[in-house]
Amino acid sequence: LDIAGGTAHIPVMKEAAKRIMTANPKVRITVAGGGSGVGIQKAGEGLVQIGNAGRPVSDDEKAKFGLVSFPFAVDGVAVVVHPDNETRDLTAQQISDLFAGRIADWSEIGGEPGAINLYGRDEASGTRSVFWKKALGKGEVARSTNIVTSNGAMKTAIMNDPRGIGYLSIGHVDEKVAAVAIDGVAPSQENAQSGAYKVTRLLFMNTKGQPDGLTRAFIDYILSTDGASIIRDCGYLPRGSAERS
Repeated sequence: LDIAGGTAHIPVMKEAAKRIMTANPKVRITVAGGGSGVGIQKAGEGLVQIGNAGRPVSDDEKAKFGLVSFPFAVDGVAVVVHPDNETRDLTAQQISDLFAGRIADWSEIGGEPGAINLYGRDEASGTRSVFWKKALGKGEVARSTNIVTSNGAMKTAIMNDPRGIGYLSIGHVDEKVAAVAIDGVAPSQENAQSGAYKVTRLLFMNTKGQPDGLTRAFIDYILSTDGASIIRDCGYLPRGSAERS
């Protein structure tokens, strides 16, 4: 079984694969990233059995590839800064102005003087898609933005740049980076689930047509009680199997 796509999904997929292969030594499951667009395309072209995405499949993609989507987790996308940066709360307007390049120095928002270094994701990223739509209102993104290829790469970039600001899946936030509240609402999974935190999305597994065999078994495991435990342990909130589309 080959799986690829959204990088927010990787911790869940890898842990599930490890448990399944431990219990069934003859089974081989590979998990790769690449971003949501890559996952959708590879699943659609039959290059992988499961293509992960942090955004819904578009009508065009569904029609072109005949994809079936299985939402399995609720995730939020958090704005993050270096732990030494004391900025912990920004307004939605400030965030929009920051990522558009209209605010270029930390002193403009009460921080230590110094140029702001922007980090973002490429257009194949579902994390980027939800952040651009729900945090930036589909607004302008500065050309000076440094592009990174995954949630892991984003965390590495921010933890190594005291003047950096970027965004990543809440499930990837740990002590190496500092999450920033938006309009006083912390980017926690609980706030994402309640609707208080608005920059949220579902995580999907996608298959070309209805899955069967090992693919079906893997999806059923992710949607099971054991799968829900893995999802929680990885920092996400489980989504019920009744919500398949």
